[in-house]
Amino acid sequence: MSGVRPVTAPVLGVLGSGQLGRMLALAAAPLGVRVHVFAPEPGPATQVTDRATIAPYADTAALRAFARACDAVTFEFENVPAEVAEQLAAHTVVRPGPRALAICQDRIAEKTFLGDDAGVPTAPWREVGAVAEAADFLRACGTPIVLKTARFGYDGKGQAIVRDPAELPQAWARLTARPDVAILAEGFVSFEYEASVVLARGTDGSIAAYELARNVHRDHVLHTTTVPAGAPDAVVTRAAAVATRIAEALDYVGVLGVELFVSADGTVRVNELAPRVHNSGHWTQDGAVTCQFEQHVRAVLGWPLGDPSRRGGAWRMTNLLGDDVFDVPRWTVTPGAHLHLYGKTEARPGRKMGHVNVAIDPA
Repeated sequence: MSGVRPVTAPVLGVLGSGQLGRMLALAAAPLGVRVHVFAPEPGPATQVTDRATIAPYADTAALRAFARACDAVTFEFENVPAEVAEQLAAHTVVRPGPRALAICQDRIAEKTFLGDDAGVPTAPWREVGAVAEAADFLRACGTPIVLKTARFGYDGKGQAIVRDPAELPQAWARLTARPDVAILAEGFVSFEYEASVVLARGTDGSIAAYELARNVHRDHVLHTTTVPAGAPDAVVTRAAAVATRIAEALDYVGVLGVELFVSADGTVRVNELAPRVHNSGHWTQDGAVTCQFEQHVRAVLGWPLGDPSRRGGAWRMTNLLGDDVFDVPRWTVTPGAHLHLYGKTEARPGRKMGHVNVAIDPA
């Protein structure tokens, strides 16, 4: 029939089946983008996609077939083995690139990159190979210090605060239970509040940054994010400049989360990086012109970035952890509340079950 033209939907591969992959898939659908998940087990993401490969990350044949089925591949958490991203990059586009993943999943590599390549301030730190070296660092910096494993640390995992020298041996033993783990010691930073910048960088180098967000943690897990952050203009500008410098130094493509400490004098120090969509950017689903999930899909497919401007007045995102999920009826009748559940079937203490975005000052 004349005038009939076939339409081929782009396929975005996502490594990981967690809630971030779920929200990427939900944001991709209105754009006509199909998401193909690759993960060792089903999860929240596979509930909302029609394409999934359930296989170990070590299955090279499955990875090659997955790569051939995708126009581009990204990841929804940073603990995907870096060698997996490298293997996929030989067969398809991987964004962010394997270098960014390798740096951000290792705290020692990340701290080295931040200081040497990006030239941005962090807390004082040192790699320590023995408890005696950690004790030397503690004497030089004073207490408290934080011991952190180089890998597999998130939501407070893989770290221990040492407030007294007598606590050091026990903290060291707990973190070095695995013989292959590297440890760094980090000096404690006096800060007024924690904040983050979530930004996207496109394939053409363009930057779309969401405004500075103020974060509150409970038991090392993000509890609330509020925008605007209520910071002076100079701090907002400084934080955005730091995040942009990092993205450019990484030659980054996609959404990047930059976690910050903001001191009373306006000093901004980088805490950690997240090479993916970020928990503190969830408010954008309801409070921004283009949410972080759509923005990430746009970036990794090489499309123009969307408008990151805030819609309306102030917004607050609250994580629903563990049994908080059973309080859903209250949120369904809270004025200005937008509920996002992750489809998890077991509630455990500290487990992220969903979040709610609330317009706390509608414009």
